[in-house]
Parts: sequence; structure tokens; C-alpha cells
Amino acid sequence: MARIAGVDIPANKRVVVSLTYIYGIGPTTAKKILADCGISEDIRTKDLTDAQETAIRQHVDQIKTEGDLRRERALNIKRLMEIGCYRGMRHRRGLPVNGQRTRTNARTRKGPRRTVANKKK
Repeated sequence: MARIAGVDIPANKRVVVSLTYIYGIGPTTAKKILADCGISEDIRTKDLTDAQETAIRQHVDQIKTEGDLRRERALNIKRLMEIGCYRGMRHRRGLPVNGQRTRTNARTRKGPRRTVANKKK
């Protein structure tokens, strides 16, 4: 199992898929990293040479990933809440932020239903 950016990436998967296990690296970024390193997308992680692994590690170090990215996102949300803008208020109340409807749906954000007395008619 290769360890890149503090994450153990799976050995039996293709390198493109394995790189997406790192927070902040999606399929497009993974393909770009491999293209820049000159590594085939079809190779398995366990078949990488030490030189290839080092090249990938150096490329990933240039991208903001894992703890740094999580911290930055948390600070951005905290800033929105502190300045009291609409998006910050929605975060604070645990409601959808991007304009979705809340009369129905939004259960992921609002949590399980709490029944209100005399709601039925």
C-alpha cells in the first residue's frame, strides 16, 4: 500500500482511482497528475516503481489536500457565519445553503422529522 499525502491508497486498484482516495483530488485532478508525471492510467498502484511513486508524491504536495484543505473550508464557513451573511445564517441553522426548497425534502441537512402537534387537517 502506497502512502501519499498521509493517506494509504489501495494497492489493487488503478492509480487514477487510488489517487481519488485523497481528499481534494478527484478524477480530473488524478488524470492530470498522472499525465504530468508521464504514468499510464491503467497501471495498478502495487506495480508503481519507487521513482513513479516519488513523482506522484511531489505533484500531490503542490496541491492543497487533506488537512490543509479541510481547515481552509472550515475557516471559510466560519467566516460566513461570523459576518452574518445569508449563507452564514443558513449554515448556522443547519438548513440548505444554496437555495434548495425546504417545505419538502432537505432531510439530509435538517435531520429526522420532528412532528408538530395539530399539523394534520
